[in-house]
Amino acid sequence: MLFNSFEFLIFFPLVVGLYFAIPQRFRWMFLLAASYYFYMAWKAEYVLLIMASTIIDYYAALRMGATPEKSKRKKYLVLSAIANLGLLFSFKYFNFFSDATREILANANIFYDSPALSILLPVGISFYTFQTLSYTIDFYRGVRKPERHLGIFALYVSFFPQLVAGPIERSTRLLPQFRQAKTFDIERVLSGLRLMLWGFFKKLVIADRLAVYVNEVYNNPGDYTGAPVILATYFFAFQIYCDFSGYSDIAIGAARVMGYDLMENFRRPYFAKSIGEFWKRWHISLSTWFKDYLYISLGGNRVSRWRWYYNVLIVFLLSGLWHGANWTFLTWGGLHGIYLILSHRTARVRERLCQLTGLSALPEFHKFIKVFVTFHLVLLAWVFFRSNSVSDALTHLNSMLSLNASGLAAAFGKPTAAAGWVEMAIACGAMAVLLIEHVIGRKQRIGQYLGAQPRWARWGAYQAIIVVILLFGVFSHAEFIYFQF
Repeated sequence: MLFNSFEFLIFFPLVVGLYFAIPQRFRWMFLLAASYYFYMAWKAEYVLLIMASTIIDYYAALRMGATPEKSKRKKYLVLSAIANLGLLFSFKYFNFFSDATREILANANIFYDSPALSILLPVGISFYTFQTLSYTIDFYRGVRKPERHLGIFALYVSFFPQLVAGPIERSTRLLPQFRQAKTFDIERVLSGLRLMLWGFFKKLVIADRLAVYVNEVYNNPGDYTGAPVILATYFFAFQIYCDFSGYSDIAIGAARVMGYDLMENFRRPYFAKSIGEFWKRWHISLSTWFKDYLYISLGGNRVSRWRWYYNVLIVFLLSGLWHGANWTFLTWGGLHGIYLILSHRTARVRERLCQLTGLSALPEFHKFIKVFVTFHLVLLAWVFFRSNSVSDALTHLNSMLSLNASGLAAAFGKPTAAAGWVEMAIACGAMAVLLIEHVIGRKQRIGQYLGAQPRWARWGAYQAIIVVILLFGVFSHAEFIYFQF
């Protein structure tokens, strides 16, 4: 079930109403049933995968709890890892590695027919497998005690607001909330609805409208050169941000309406002054997962310089692979790893250069330069992320060098140039609103800012956003980009 669907428009108010109407002791059962229904509305049989992952990790944690010696508990952690990563590999990566192996062997004049699995990738599998895996790792490390209530643990794994695209919640943060009594708080409900409304604005008015242009250009490499490709790349940067952060806003807002607090997943990432800072602002739940469970386990930065480079590249390559079984994602992840290493290696040179040029005496301008450079490094990597293949990405990069504005309006796929420019004007106007929200958000959260305004201004803003969504939203029920991961 998509958030941007008529079904969810019926489903969510019904769930919230019944949730607060039934006694507290039955709410976990109701939410669990609602969450399974939410997932089964996409493909019913794949809910068995969630159940299997839930039972295996629940059992592994209980067995680790009954085994005092840490060395003996390790086998249950291995069981959890094999089960979760095995599911992920089978459904998401088997064909990729099979094809890669066939190509490598073919280069050595060894030929064979690589097997292929003709299966549909379960939506959200990368998210809920990482969430359940973090639970068993936390327990193995002694961070938490095992959850003995199977139903509560199953709800933690399948909680519908964040089930299919995060945030990837930690058990130490979310599990205790399912045991807390929740009361209907009108201020909290309104806060959640405001965040959901903003998420729908980002998804329907910005992301899905920009997608019309981006898809046309990026799905036809070589047909557009110069300005259209450059513009499509800028548009994709905002499309993927608004699409994914929009989903996160809706998920966090929906959970807040029912009294649950999910972690912040985005923090104005395009205002980052370095690649390292970008990853503290972008997909925070995933970046902190890799940091806590992989990067630190590899030794983090408490190792030699070359070992640290290795750790960084491994983490970013695996982060890219997490996003999809394609060389484009590996290249995207590798680029970010290289960025971070080069940033570390050139820190002193850049600092000295700033002193020589006088930039250090102009802190605001210096900050602008750092944000500008960081954003365009991220933009370059997005070319590989969005392209259908590495060769397509190279074609797009080469096409950008031909600065030719022809075909700009036609890239919208509209029958006339005028219609194309109207589409562009709507998208740019919506992005301007987003930028204003980001500027305000540097000092104060937009919800707090609006809360400090007179009632007529607050409700006028809410109604204006609703009207804009209804008039200019793209209601094609397009899936969120991160559903494919």
